[in-house]
Amino acid sequence: MNALALPLALIAGYLFGSLSFAVIFSRLMGLADPRSYGSKNPGATNVLRSGNKAAAILTLAFDALKGYVPVLLVLMFGAPYGLGETAAAFVGLAAFIGHLWPVFFRFQGGKGVATAAGVLMAVNPLLGVATLLSFGLIVAFSRYVSLAAMVAAVFAPFYQALIWGPEPFIGALVLMSLLLVWRHEANIRRLLAGTESRLGQKAAAVQTPGRPAPGKPSRKGH
Repeated sequence: MNALALPLALIAGYLFGSLSFAVIFSRLMGLADPRSYGSKNPGATNVLRSGNKAAAILTLAFDALKGYVPVLLVLMFGAPYGLGETAAAFVGLAAFIGHLWPVFFRFQGGKGVATAAGVLMAVNPLLGVATLLSFGLIVAFSRYVSLAAMVAAVFAPFYQALIWGPEPFIGALVLMSLLLVWRHEANIRRLLAGTESRLGQKAAAVQTPGRPAPGKPSRKGH
């Protein structure tokens, strides 16, 4: 193995994961910073609370891709450098960590649900589908994205171990699952208190930059 190959791949994965697409697309579309309203989480669910479905869909897609693409690149081109499936999974973990603590956005990141899904789809597509089905079923019945994300995250390593076997890369999956649940600590408290927002619920008074907040007159012309 090239001694530098794995460290460089991990750094590249982290930097790619540090691209906060929720913030990027919100700025491009003239929306409020998702870190300023709702759950203050720069992720697709919170962007959806702005009322802009296109921004939310783009955020979801690109957040998933930043988990999928680094893993796929290592799987496709890493063999000559001694990088295999296990290395690819840890590069995916690095991208996931980049999403949680993005160096380009003052380390204020999201919770990594879409990015984790992208990693799973690249490492083991069938595992990714099984996990997404679990997520979808729980969302359909509860309308709580946070609850569905945590349950799916816990199930993912068990699916891998029980159905496909405890491959060496399962350690990366376990770490990713634990981090994802930990990042939902505030959601857990709100779920227990019955104050957690449901899917599709808009944030109160989400303000677009340059426009007056609801109920406040514009100062333009005064």
